[in-house]
Amino acid sequence: MIEVDVPKGWTLATIVEVATASGGGTPSKSDPSYWVDGDVPWVSPKDMKVFDIDASEDTVTTKALDRLTLIPEDSVLVVVRSGILSRTLPVAVNRVPVTVNQDMRAFVPEAGVSARFLAWQLISRERDILDRCSKDGTTVASIEGPALAAYPLLLAPQGEQVRIVEKLEELLSDLDAGVAELKAAQRKLAQYRQSLLKAAVEGTLTADWRAARARSGERQETGADLLQRILTERRARWEAKQLAKYAEQGKTAPKGWQAKYPEPVAPDTDGLPMLPSGWAWASLDMVGEIASGVAKGMKRSTTAPVREVPYLRVANVQRGYLDLSQIKTIEAAEADIEELRLRPGDVLFNEGGDLDKLGRGWVWRGEVPECIHQNHVFRLRPYLPATPPELISHHGNTFGRTWFKSAGKQTTNLASINMTMLRAFPVPIAPELESAEILAMLSPMLDAVAAQEVSVELGLRQGDAQRKNILKAAFSGQLVPQDPNDEPASALLERIRAERATRDGATRPRGRKPRTTA
Repeated sequence: MIEVDVPKGWTLATIVEVATASGGGTPSKSDPSYWVDGDVPWVSPKDMKVFDIDASEDTVTTKALDRLTLIPEDSVLVVVRSGILSRTLPVAVNRVPVTVNQDMRAFVPEAGVSARFLAWQLISRERDILDRCSKDGTTVASIEGPALAAYPLLLAPQGEQVRIVEKLEELLSDLDAGVAELKAAQRKLAQYRQSLLKAAVEGTLTADWRAARARSGERQETGADLLQRILTERRARWEAKQLAKYAEQGKTAPKGWQAKYPEPVAPDTDGLPMLPSGWAWASLDMVGEIASGVAKGMKRSTTAPVREVPYLRVANVQRGYLDLSQIKTIEAAEADIEELRLRPGDVLFNEGGDLDKLGRGWVWRGEVPECIHQNHVFRLRPYLPATPPELISHHGNTFGRTWFKSAGKQTTNLASINMTMLRAFPVPIAPELESAEILAMLSPMLDAVAAQEVSVELGLRQGDAQRKNILKAAFSGQLVPQDPNDEPASALLERIRAERATRDGATRPRGRKPRTTA
């Protein structure tokens, strides 16, 4: 038994003392007579997303009941085998007769015991049940049937059970309505953020600013002019690197060496949206140097000394921000550290893993000294500061979500992009002054959205805490007043035991030892 304070008139009892346990199964899928035109709900973990079960995705025929147990309405259904048990314990009450599959367990309460009272109490003790009753060494998270059946709960007097459930569900209904409003606000804020970013990278945000500049008649650099400056810088850097290599080797640059310059990939503009006047499309290969990172466990020279340095993984690079709560380290040689060290202003893109991670990224601002990056995280280093890295990343996180899904390689469980795809990614180039104006306008707007998101997240956490407090109060006898006229729960429990003994005596075959089940 667990050590708890038992309210006056209540008593402790195990689940099987107040309810009959029943398991489930799956009739042969190859036999259509078990499935075709079935009207009996066959509940599995995928149906356990709500508290009240009145239907299921799959149904079986009455013939299947020769192999399965029909669970009467107002029973308690619990998931006992599913990956979700690593996080939560799904519990529900069926409003209609059902049967269940082998990953479920049902508990049919005895007379005088409320199924909803039991179900809510199981939910209130979710963490303790998962800690005490989970199976060890299984590939899929599972609950030990006998351990769950023997789990002790508090039994209240019958009348108090009813009052507790009524008040509890009234309070939780109000709380759930508030939480639903907060989640709706959270979704709207996310949509508003996306619309702001889209307006920024497509030029809608600065439409009035452009119009005012145009009326002034002042000549200004266009996106095409800026792109030409970028390409000039790109070539100059390549030539400088080539000359440095020749000098390091003690050689003179051969005749015609400049003709070997690798021209950047041109953007495919078919199907791309129209850009504002003065803007231009470029490929990512045009605007910056793209590099992959260090591979975990890669082969290194046995003579080169190595040392531990921090490195970024896919999990660190989120959409629009960096999660630096857990930074791992890796051994790398000095040459690798120098080559892969992130610099402020680098734009990061995730290779993938699943569709949501494709191209996801943000800007590095030197948050961790000497940090390098994993080979599943690509790095773009812009050639000129006139192309703000934040705008490139915002474009990747808005327009890029669809583009990367279309261009990326996809298998059943994985999705990824490679260096070739990343080089071809089209990015809009706005005039330098307009880019600065976009960021100046966008920054306070995003700050306001972030502040509201923090407020909503706080409200959701408070709602979760309030839910726990309500459940705790319900099953410690503090939610509703007690009625001294209620029959004590101990008397109810004794009556259940007596009724069971009578039933067992009437149904037990003579001369055969009874078989006990958990």
